[in-house]
Amino acid sequence: MDMHEFWGVIETARLAATADKPFAEALVDELASRTQGDILSYQECFDEVHEAVYRWDVWAAAYLMGGGCSDDSFMDFRAGLIALGRDWYQEVAACPDSLAGHPVVIDAARAQHDEAIFDEDANYAASYAFERLTGDDHAFYEAWDAYKSPRKENGQDADDMGEDFDFDDLEEMRRRLPRLSAFYLRDAGH
Repeated sequence: MDMHEFWGVIETARLAATADKPFAEALVDELASRTQGDILSYQECFDEVHEAVYRWDVWAAAYLMGGGCSDDSFMDFRAGLIALGRDWYQEVAACPDSLAGHPVVIDAARAQHDEAIFDEDANYAASYAFERLTGDDHAFYEAWDAYKSPRKENGQDADDMGEDFDFDDLEEMRRRLPRLSAFYLRDAGH
């Protein structure tokens, strides 16, 4: 699966998602309609785009929107960015503050809902789809270990995350993320 096909899978799931069927469920359905090899290839692409936004500036946006953001929550936020689709993902990767223009973020900020983009289940869609195909909840991880072992380990370290800064420094956050700060720091003084 190449990146074009990966984003096609994401878009198909986005179109199938409804109020009663969240994106992650629709994604599992889409992946489960494919081969085990396709699911593993999907996971490889997912990991690549997920890691590409493992950056301090993106984490700062998640921190603002979530009223704080642990490492685990940041995984969920990045999965949620992917769930927004290629166009929004690329826009946010280029400028995290652009999230202030997304309708879901605007509505969530107005409602003071702090987990609008976070999507934990999207992180595990490939394993859930694999389990649906095999009936074995461990099969994905065994297959994934065999699939990825001959490939180069990607992984990102803190040196690749860009410039670190204090998320609790309100002036710094306002300077770096002015549009999101206008939504999420409006009651924070200064």
